[in-house]
Amino acid sequence: MAKEKTAIQELDRSPFDFRDAVQSDFSTDQGLTAAIVEEISRVKGEPEWMLKHRLRSLELFNSIPMPAWGPPLDELDINNIVTYVKPNTAMKDDWREVPDYIKNTFERLGIPKAERESLAGVGAQYDSEVVYHRVREELLRQGVIYTDMDTAVREYEDLVRPLFMKLVPPSDHRFAALHGAVWSGGSFVYVPAGVQLDVPLQSYFRLNAPGAGQFEHTLIVVEKGARAHFIEGCSAPRYNVVNLHAGCVELYVREGATLRYSTIENWSKNMMNLNTKRCSVEKNGAIEWVSGTFGSHKTMLYPSSFLKGEGARSSFTGITFAGSEQHLDTGTKVYHMAPNTSSTVSSKSISKDGGIAIYRSDIHILPEAVGSKSSVVCESLMMDRSSRADTVPVMDIRNDQVDIGHEARIGRISDAAIFYLMTRGLSENEAKDMIVRGFVEPIAKELPLEYAVEMNRLISLELEGTIG
Repeated sequence: MAKEKTAIQELDRSPFDFRDAVQSDFSTDQGLTAAIVEEISRVKGEPEWMLKHRLRSLELFNSIPMPAWGPPLDELDINNIVTYVKPNTAMKDDWREVPDYIKNTFERLGIPKAERESLAGVGAQYDSEVVYHRVREELLRQGVIYTDMDTAVREYEDLVRPLFMKLVPPSDHRFAALHGAVWSGGSFVYVPAGVQLDVPLQSYFRLNAPGAGQFEHTLIVVEKGARAHFIEGCSAPRYNVVNLHAGCVELYVREGATLRYSTIENWSKNMMNLNTKRCSVEKNGAIEWVSGTFGSHKTMLYPSSFLKGEGARSSFTGITFAGSEQHLDTGTKVYHMAPNTSSTVSSKSISKDGGIAIYRSDIHILPEAVGSKSSVVCESLMMDRSSRADTVPVMDIRNDQVDIGHEARIGRISDAAIFYLMTRGLSENEAKDMIVRGFVEPIAKELPLEYAVEMNRLISLELEGTIG
């Protein structure tokens, strides 16, 4: 007779865990020294100001301590990380010219198909460099710039230099300093005033080399009255050594502009994901964060909005799924810095098989931000008794002419609800799947279609049962 179900299957990561043999043109030695930083800058042919920025960041990295809060990061030793791996190809604008092994990787991840069907432009980064970048001609005619960051540093210095690492200064924390020293790849987007981009742009970041770091930099400027949607995807195969992701995202939303920034991070479970994302929003502008965090071993990620102009708005919609071997510390920060600004936060987390999901929100309303509104709702669902979920909300309110609301709920999946659904003909796993899908549905409907489908697929795979 078959035994009762005793386990929940590990996530089938085969769509992401395939790996290529490392075929790099060049890579640095492990560790971080001035010589390595200078070598990265030399290989890239960067201007002198960027080399100085890198070396100054390195000095800061060596003086700033590790974070004293959040997930323990004792497994991470920068002396064992290769900070730069250059693939054996230059950037192309034709998939047919990309080396077969890289092209096949992105074909399996669905990037060319997505570009053909639903994207206005796409960039694909492999290890430390962008290997493919293309944007539709009609966007170019409208004055839109969408290119890799290395090209932007050389060709659009007047736009890049005044903004580069100004929202996230290298002095901010240890991993911002690390990023400033060894950053490579990423995307630069400039949307001129009044231009409305109804079709998304997308960048996909794939880390293949074991024991390596990926440090892409994304800089987006949406000028007055313009609108854009940027989608970011990330993945990596699993190795038995630590990999590191310490990217940086800086977003500038000018007066009356709107930007939606959607991310699905599905890193492997040997990845330390220590990413920093920030947005400056001017008068009557809006930033919409849509975030899904499914992978990595440890994550610290808190997209932040600085509402600098009157009537500026921020919304954050996020989902975190922590399984076995995962400690995911996520959330958001909002700084209300002007009158009549508003923010909404809707965050959900799921933990199972001993996974740890920590949610943090940090809402600051300054004395001059009279008439501001903020609503925070965070919900956590634990699938078993070995998992953990915490919420750590902070609200720093410096004037009394505001409208603030906060709601938090943490609970385990209801045995009574499962039993009820099973009496209606569902199996235990189908019942759990239905409950979880209902829990995440408000988040899923905000994701781009292909990412919503992917999220639901991941959840279904996580909940598959075994007999044995």
